[in-house]
Amino acid sequence: MHGYGPTPQQQTTSRPSSGTLTTVRVILVTVTVLSCGLLGWVAMLRLAFVTRKPRDWVLLAVVIVLNAALFAFIMGTPDDPDDMSDAAALFMMVWIIGLLAGVITYYLYTEIRHYSSLGSPAPYSAPGHPAPLPYQQPPVHHQHPGPQQSRHQGPQLNPYTAPTPPPTPAPAPRRLDQVRAELDELSDYLRKENNGNREGEGR
Repeated sequence: MHGYGPTPQQQTTSRPSSGTLTTVRVILVTVTVLSCGLLGWVAMLRLAFVTRKPRDWVLLAVVIVLNAALFAFIMGTPDDPDDMSDAAALFMMVWIIGLLAGVITYYLYTEIRHYSSLGSPAPYSAPGHPAPLPYQQPPVHHQHPGPQQSRHQGPQLNPYTAPTPPPTPAPAPRRLDQVRAELDELSDYLRKENNGNREGEGR
C-alpha cells in the first residue's frame, strides 16, 4: 500500500537562468579568442565541471597540452617576424585557428545540449517543506443491479409509440347461464300465450 507520507526528494542539478548562461558563454568565448586559443582550457574546465563526464576531463587535458605546445612553439620563433619562415607562420596560424574553432564549437554545443536536457529552471520553493501530493480520488465501485432491483423495474414504455387499447374482459360463465335462463323463460311465456290464443279462437 502506498502511504501519504512525504516522498524522498531526488537531487537534481539546478539550471541557471538563461541570462546568466549567455553572459558566461560570451565571456569565455571572448577570453579564448583574445588569447589566440592559449586560454581555451578555461572554457573546457568549466564544461568539465558542468557535465562531470570523463570525456570532457580528457578533452580538457588534451587542450592544456596543445596550449602548452603552442606557447612553446611561439616562444621558439624569432622575435623579428621577418626572420620567421612562411611554413612556420602558416603552421602556427593553422594551429591557432584549429584550436579556436575546436574549443569554441565543442564548448558551446555541449553546454547548450547539457542544459537543454535539464529543461527549464525550476521555480523557487521554500526548503524543508515537501511538495503537496496530488489529490487522489477514491475508487468508484460500480454496483450491479441485483435480482430484487431488476424484478421491481417494469418494462420501459416508448413515448413515441401509440398506446394499445386494453383487452376487453371475457364475459363470465354465470352471466351466460343467466341470459340463457331468461331466454328460456321468455320462450315458455310466448309459447303459453300462443296456446291461450288458439284455445280462445277455437271456442
